[in-house]
Amino acid sequence: MSTLSAPLSGSLPTPPAGTQIVPIVDFGGQTAQLIARRVRECGVFSMLISPRMSAAEIAKLKPSGIILSGGPSSVYDDGSPQIDPAVFDLGVPVLGICYGMQLACQVLGATVSRGSHREFGRAQIDISSAGTARGGLFHGVPSHTTVWMSHGDQVTDLNKADLEVIASTPTCPYAAVRSRAGKRTFIGVQFHPEVTHTPHGRDLIRNFLFDTCQCAGDWKMADFANAVSARVRDQVGSGHVICGLSGGVDSSVVAALLRKAIGPQLHCVFVDTGLLRSGERDLVESTFRDHFKIDLRVVDASREFLADLSGITDPQEKRRRIGHRFIEVFKTAAANIKGAAFLAQGTLYPDVIESGHGHAGQSAGIKLHHNVGGLPKDLGFQLVEPLRDLFKDEVRRLGEVLGLPEQLIWRHPFPGPGLAVRVLGEVTESKLNLLRACDQIVLEEIVAANLYRKTSQVFAALLPVQSVGVMGDGRTYDYTVAVRAVETEDFMSADWCRLPYEVLGTISSRIINEVRGVNRVVYDISSKPPATIEWE
Repeated sequence: MSTLSAPLSGSLPTPPAGTQIVPIVDFGGQTAQLIARRVRECGVFSMLISPRMSAAEIAKLKPSGIILSGGPSSVYDDGSPQIDPAVFDLGVPVLGICYGMQLACQVLGATVSRGSHREFGRAQIDISSAGTARGGLFHGVPSHTTVWMSHGDQVTDLNKADLEVIASTPTCPYAAVRSRAGKRTFIGVQFHPEVTHTPHGRDLIRNFLFDTCQCAGDWKMADFANAVSARVRDQVGSGHVICGLSGGVDSSVVAALLRKAIGPQLHCVFVDTGLLRSGERDLVESTFRDHFKIDLRVVDASREFLADLSGITDPQEKRRRIGHRFIEVFKTAAANIKGAAFLAQGTLYPDVIESGHGHAGQSAGIKLHHNVGGLPKDLGFQLVEPLRDLFKDEVRRLGEVLGLPEQLIWRHPFPGPGLAVRVLGEVTESKLNLLRACDQIVLEEIVAANLYRKTSQVFAALLPVQSVGVMGDGRTYDYTVAVRAVETEDFMSADWCRLPYEVLGTISSRIINEVRGVNRVVYDISSKPPATIEWE
């Protein structure tokens, strides 16, 4: 089982020798994965673990420090997640964030009370000289700074707990506390240092890792590649693995990693659904068949997919039919590969979290991802998910380590159902061809303006709207195309990009003049939430 999906240490793989680890006890907060990401950005390996793990089980990980995440619960709720009190006697530093702070302070003897009102949003904290001193959590941070609060309960009395206040606000007198000199090293903050709304939050995390925990910060993606390759070899043995390639970065990195791990035991299947971007199939074939010398089998099922979508306008029904057909095509292709007992998938850690496969059992599932629970159980394969521990930006870094071409590594995300969810309404071959031409123009102009790496996702969508226009001396009644460009760190929320008017003007002019059938271009300025990134 993968590191981050394991609820108990008995199912955790042994980390590479010499790897310093700072695990995150996941109390169900939606930013728990962001904490792990911030720690890894500092060159320290981190993974989420269950609060049900005992102190003895956690000790087997040989942690350099421990972080307790936030969460939606109150310490007074029935069934709220708890922590083994012996964790605080392991002799390693512990950082509690929000709920993690409240629970830890309660365990250590302080009083936590239900707040008379929730404190949500930016707050100004005042930091004591002890907090900003060399070696302190707030060292190098202004003594008056902004943080992001999101809590109802809070610590109201330290009682006889061996703690001292190091930061406060007018409404939260114990905004940050730490243990006094002694065998315990505990720091608690009522705010969220992991979010971007806390400007010096990353400084606090670095101070905890390097000053308090004495971490070296030498964990590298190459170390991960070697460790996971060894893990895959142990799992697969002499068996053969099938990997479904989509042309996206996730499946491409999976294929490159498995080639490194098991060589000729890997067999890749690429299904041409007829719903792909311009040049997608050629790029995949040239990269994996010609460059990496991987056994690649291409199945052209475009006619079948288009037939399934005939007359269908409902987005969910489109997805259902595409998913069903893909599985049928994939099963047929897999049946021709002898000795294949394993199926590789590009499941990422956010997929696991969003699908409700977290650790605390407190975080509700947001949506079902096709890589997590979306495949039928009767496929008969054991799953290999080598990227399950990684975030999207880490997958790209791994791709660089594995030697994938930059064009593949930095490709913008593409939905599993392909262009079918960017052609709003019924999908036809003529509409797909029209959209491909528009999408290609959008990408060409974004690249020419040096904006591709500065945006997270850019694409065109064909709307089921026709409008009157004038071209030359004639009247037109053609389709409308929407251009969408967003910026995001994690794709769980996103803001629309403020593209230069000159770029938007060029895109609009080229589409209207070069693509017959389109006479109007609009720009989508919706953020997520409330809108989603894709239109369907």
